[in-house]
Amino acid sequence: MRADLPPGGKRPRRTVARQTGSYHHGDLRQALLDAAQSLLDERGLEGFTLRECARRAGVSHAAPAHHFGDATGLLTAFAAAGFRQLSAMMQAYRDKAAASPQAQLRAVGLAYIDFAIGHRAQFQLMFRYDRLSPGDAGLEQAGSEAAGHLSTTLAGALAERGLDGQGQDFERRLLLAWSAVHGFATLLLEGRLDGWRGRQSVPAFASRTGDEVLAVLEVALLAPPGAGPRRRGRGRAA
Repeated sequence: MRADLPPGGKRPRRTVARQTGSYHHGDLRQALLDAAQSLLDERGLEGFTLRECARRAGVSHAAPAHHFGDATGLLTAFAAAGFRQLSAMMQAYRDKAAASPQAQLRAVGLAYIDFAIGHRAQFQLMFRYDRLSPGDAGLEQAGSEAAGHLSTTLAGALAERGLDGQGQDFERRLLLAWSAVHGFATLLLEGRLDGWRGRQSVPAFASRTGDEVLAVLEVALLAPPGAGPRRRGRGRAA
């Protein structure tokens, strides 16, 4: 019988769970990421501490340094994981949508909104670069992958209409698309659309109204260059 075991040869259940979940199977990194999600969901970014993450993961307060270095490193890894999850959701929505480029574009927009609603704390962190590691390779790669879904689907929808999917005009359209879905999701998360939402649940409103907003947005996104209203000359009365 080993000297470190209590009578009967069995370890206390809590000790076994900690060693199995965190060390024995090499899951400490994921355990800390899960703890970060739990803490951010509960207390928000302002209430986040590395020590509390370690406590929730069942490890010493010094253990996270092995994988993440510091709190910024852990938050950066969590944000990168969020972008990867967003990419996966975009792909899943595209797989379920019709094959037409316009349907694919709509699916990506809805995935963006639904991800934000379903992962509020993580979504908000993903764009708080003041709390993340600048230039982190994993974060940049994950963010670029997610952005690529929007870029490629918009380019495909434009190509179907004989429009160019590159250059300054395309960049403006891409910025409009991102601003619209991100702005809608953020306003909804911050409660600024509660008057519009009424008694509808947030997910139901996001799905229904988000789809309607995207339908209106597509008119501008896919319009030929110069199809909008002309600028009035200077000095002319409105």
